[in-house]
Amino acid sequence: MTKTKAFSLFTDFDINLFKAGKHYRLYEKFGSHITTLDGEEGTYFAVWAPSAKAVSVTGDFNFWLEGDHHLNVRWDGSGIWEGFIPNVKKGSVYKYKIQSSENDVITEKADPFARRCEHPPKTASVVWEDEYTWQDKKWMKNRKKNNALDAPFSVYEVHLGSWKKQIEENRFLSYNELAEELVNYVADMNFTHVEFMPIMEYPYDPSWGYQLTGYFAPTSRFGYPDEFKFLVDKFHEKGIGVLLDWVPSHFPSDDHGLGYFDGSHLYEHPDRRKGYHQDWKSLIFNYGRNEIKAFLISNAIFWLDQYHADGLRVDAVASMLFLDYSREEGEWEPNMFGGNEYLEAIDFIKEMNAAVYEAFPDVQTIAEESTSFPKVSRPIYDGGLGFGMKWMMGWMHDTLDYFAKEPVYRKHHQNDLTFSLNYAFTENFMLPLSHDEVVYGKKSIVSKMPGDEWQKFGNLRLMYSLMYTHPGTKLLFQGGEFGQTSEWNFNGSLDWHLLEYDVHKGAQSLVRDLNKLYKKEPALHQKQFSHEGFEWIDHGDHQNSVMSYIRKGNDEKDNVIVILNLTPVPRECYRIGLPKAGTLKEIFNSDAKNYNGTGDFNNKSLKSDEKEWNNRKNSIELNLPPLGMLAFKYK
Repeated sequence: MTKTKAFSLFTDFDINLFKAGKHYRLYEKFGSHITTLDGEEGTYFAVWAPSAKAVSVTGDFNFWLEGDHHLNVRWDGSGIWEGFIPNVKKGSVYKYKIQSSENDVITEKADPFARRCEHPPKTASVVWEDEYTWQDKKWMKNRKKNNALDAPFSVYEVHLGSWKKQIEENRFLSYNELAEELVNYVADMNFTHVEFMPIMEYPYDPSWGYQLTGYFAPTSRFGYPDEFKFLVDKFHEKGIGVLLDWVPSHFPSDDHGLGYFDGSHLYEHPDRRKGYHQDWKSLIFNYGRNEIKAFLISNAIFWLDQYHADGLRVDAVASMLFLDYSREEGEWEPNMFGGNEYLEAIDFIKEMNAAVYEAFPDVQTIAEESTSFPKVSRPIYDGGLGFGMKWMMGWMHDTLDYFAKEPVYRKHHQNDLTFSLNYAFTENFMLPLSHDEVVYGKKSIVSKMPGDEWQKFGNLRLMYSLMYTHPGTKLLFQGGEFGQTSEWNFNGSLDWHLLEYDVHKGAQSLVRDLNKLYKKEPALHQKQFSHEGFEWIDHGDHQNSVMSYIRKGNDEKDNVIVILNLTPVPRECYRIGLPKAGTLKEIFNSDAKNYNGTGDFNNKSLKSDEKEWNNRKNSIELNLPPLGMLAFKYK
């Protein structure tokens, strides 16, 4: 049996950076790395276990026997154990067996930096590297323009395991199959970006991927790491950006995971008031520990560097910002200033965003953050957290509440829709209709709507039309685009057979064309985060439940006038004020026949009158379709 040989990839500078929490590419050093030492091929292993008194690598190459391949502890107090094991090749399966100096506890752990993991329910790590040749040079060169805050940013959120299944074989689609089917579908639907719910390795399917054990490995459920790179590459070939859900907020306590790693609270905070999530029964990272900050920031950088991701949607930010998040009195301890802000976590978030944007200024970080914490998407130098965007949860709740109401009552609730414009420009907001809104008895999006089938789908089309003409970027979860009628089932597949029916096909066509409109019309995206890009015409016609507004671009000729009729009662000869005299042309009608609308309420004469209305000198009379949105530009 060959023995472990002394070898290291770490320099003194690496160690100093690691201890200071400033090493943001730890994946180049930690984990398993195939290499050659003194002419002998093998694998170098390195793991952080400062409370260990012995660490062995066990695997299929030594019959899983402890003690055959001990790692050597470094002499510099870093807590790093390392060594070179000859003849360990790509594909070898392994774990670390760690004997703690604390009560001789023995843990058996997967490698926190493993590039590949066994297919769950198996839990070991796999020695891996690939020599994938990227083909996305054109995309990477131009993505700064595609990811800019004044560019159209329309996201299709996907759970890879349930988007579509191979029905005959009752299995997931592979990364390679998704590289054809999913990529072509997202391109056909005119989305600018796709967002994957967590694809990092996770042991438990019902967690949807939000309980990670393999932070540096794409899940083996769908194939190999290089095949996931191929999927990203194919999206880029079609001009579509790839966002990844990233979970630095908590991790599971599975025996092979990060919890109690070396017999001590290494990755998790030792105080359960800061180290344990009651809601999710999971552990919380110790954000005040330098090495943990370096681990997490290295992980964020890893997916941008190695997998060409175009952004990270950061999960559960609110739970990181507040010490009393989902805790009763007595279950949390105030910070040094007596407040409820988690200061170390806030510092970590700022440092992560600064590191990401310094290394990759052409990507976006997006906060899933549900509170009124200030300046989430403002620069760090301005006192902000440094995210590029933030989910607009208030808009989502208010809009879904409004559209769930019977139209006869809507005149009493129009403020639910108009209120969002009071704060729409305090952050760079993304409007999300995500997976969270279609599970746990909340019903699917279309099933939330009142009325018969025609009204349900009329409401759905109208709500999407409002979403796409409201300031902010957009996110829509899979199935919402064609009016999936059942709640999302992570274990199943979307109900693609529904597209045999006109109502579903019409909803899909509408979303496809709204994405096209959003991309084509500069006024809908150029100033989407600025009050200069929006102006009300009339938000006060509660009695008729009609709203009208102007979306503005950099050039006045690009301005778009939007009118929404929020009831199923057509409004004929309805007058609105106009910013100037002229002739309008209709550029969108959500009631069109190809969307399964009525197609009956057309406007033949679109020349303005010199008649004062809505405090404007010029106005026009229009026929408003039931549950319809009309959009116009000047000829």
